Amino acid sequence: MTRNGPIDLELRAVGRAHAVRLAQEGADIIALDVCKQLDGVTFPMSTPEDLAETVRLVEKTGRRIHAVQADVRDYDAMKAVVDDGVAQFGRLDIVIANAGIGPDGAAMHDMDRKVWQDTVDINMTGVWLTTKASVPHILAGGRGGAVVLTSSLGGISAHPFIGHYVAAKHGVIGIMRTLALELGEHNIRVNALAPTQVSTPMVLHEGTYKMFRPDLPNPTVDDFAAVSQGMHLLPTPWVDAEDIANAALFLVSDEGRYLTGVVLPIDAGANLK
Repeated sequence: MTRNGPIDLELRAVGRAHAVRLAQEGADIIALDVCKQLDGVTFPMSTPEDLAETVRLVEKTGRRIHAVQADVRDYDAMKAVVDDGVAQFGRLDIVIANAGIGPDGAAMHDMDRKVWQDTVDINMTGVWLTTKASVPHILAGGRGGAVVLTSSLGGISAHPFIGHYVAAKHGVIGIMRTLALELGEHNIRVNALAPTQVSTPMVLHEGTYKMFRPDLPNPTVDDFAAVSQGMHLLPTPWVDAEDIANAALFLVSDEGRYLTGVVLPIDAGANLK
């Protein structure tokens, strides 16, 4: 793969896995991460040190990376990151929109408006802004390309008390399908990933354990694992970041050249239950 991409990554866990996996296949990387703790998010978010570690791991593969601290809600900042990266590397072929948050929720009628708005702004509008900043560069190249948007199992099903997350991830699939229709004639393929629980800090923290085990006063990771395992057909409570990156690699590679408008679950069979 001698292409440039992806952009818009949470440069730790899944985002880092995307960057490193595509770099291993020959891609130079344009990436961004907010690298700070956001209000209302109870799990530890990424830091400038996480960003630096991702840069180190990509460069270790022999590829180049343009990585910047920026917020996906800030279109001007997003556009600057993409424009500067394309100026450095000469082209853009692949976009992976992965940045997202999973703040603690509540019943829909009790949910705090700011928690709702921040989740929708980052997890859905941020995805649209990512494509708005990047797709013109793919079109300008005239070679076609591939866009992968990160939805969730929550984008094709639902769970109580995370209506903000579920709504945003359903919206991501709507964005994907619309872009697939609009960009197909330019040989730009657009697909979405729908992961189940992934073994990342966004999932493996106390807030998640309490959401899945409200029957326990102080649930542990093992208590959560038992319930999470029950959601899956395969014998695992969660998948790993590398599993998501490998699925994205398939979708953007020549092996997936006729796949567009697809929602690909990486869910250990959860969608069948």
